Amino acid sequence: MKKYIFILFIGISISSFSQDNIKYSETIIASDLEKHLTILASDSLEGRETGKPGQKMAADYIMNHFKNIGIPPYKKKTYYQKFKVKSGRHLCKCDDCDQSLVKKILGSKKKIKGENVLGYIEGTDLKEELIIITAHYDHLGKHDSLIFNGADDDGSGTVAAMEIAEAFMLAKKVGQGPRRSVLVMAVSGEEKGLLGSKYYADHPIFPLEKTVANLNIDMIGRIGDFKGNPNYVYLIGADRLSKELHYLSEQINKEYIGLELDYTFNEEDDPNRYYYRSDHYNFAKNNIPVIFYFNGIHEDYHKTTDTVEKINFDKIQKITRLIFLTAWELANRDKRIELDKKEN
Repeated sequence: MKKYIFILFIGISISSFSQDNIKYSETIIASDLEKHLTILASDSLEGRETGKPGQKMAADYIMNHFKNIGIPPYKKKTYYQKFKVKSGRHLCKCDDCDQSLVKKILGSKKKIKGENVLGYIEGTDLKEELIIITAHYDHLGKHDSLIFNGADDDGSGTVAAMEIAEAFMLAKKVGQGPRRSVLVMAVSGEEKGLLGSKYYADHPIFPLEKTVANLNIDMIGRIGDFKGNPNYVYLIGADRLSKELHYLSEQINKEYIGLELDYTFNEEDDPNRYYYRSDHYNFAKNNIPVIFYFNGIHEDYHKTTDTVEKINFDKIQKITRLIFLTAWELANRDKRIELDKKEN
């Protein structure tokens, strides 16, 4: 009974909220997502391996997008959080990619230089609190003549984050910006051990205790191996630390989007352990509620065939609008969501 009442309360709260959220979500369109991804997953960026020129080119492209839509550099200084850390372990999400090749690419333990790209949108009356949206823009790079373009992994999440930033800025420019601040952060080093997000969590630019939630986007442009219909997204982690976040996400989807929200990989005994294998986990282990948006593994994962022409941009559009609307609600509600369980 308590659960039912709580869901009803969330529904009333969202339904009575200004319809401006819908207006701005509809500025996120497939053609803009495709425009960005065609560049980020092109051969000219050589697979965006962290520390290599292609990754730096991708960082500059994302930074220029933030600049062009009106996001200023953080504290008038920079869009980058730079790091130099030792590479971590290989975190391939499947069992059937070319393990020997991928381990050769990712397995060496050496110092890696990377950048997280920061798109900070300052809030209004609740600006000291923060919503963080993440996607990793790095991939496996170029090796000999092979280019791993990483269109889905995670070009798809990166362009989604870029368009979410633009939607928030369109609102802000006409005086309808978020009450809480929003940090859209494109992280690097994910393929080498979640390095960029770990560096941020260890060296936070904003206090972690003021961070309300992390929405992490990693692979949303394809149909996974176990699906036939594109109208779905796997959600991982939403109820692990905050049931309120889970109910809010469910109600927003029901009210506005209508995707199948699949929790197959959210089970605590999931043998794939995806909850621990993307950038959201560096926030979750610091007791920050998270949602990981994911389309599942497919035949081109971590292969040279993960290319733009195989991406379903209408699918990305729909999922990106869901994430934007979830972030909008988190940023504008009177009371921050409650943490009801701690990871540590």
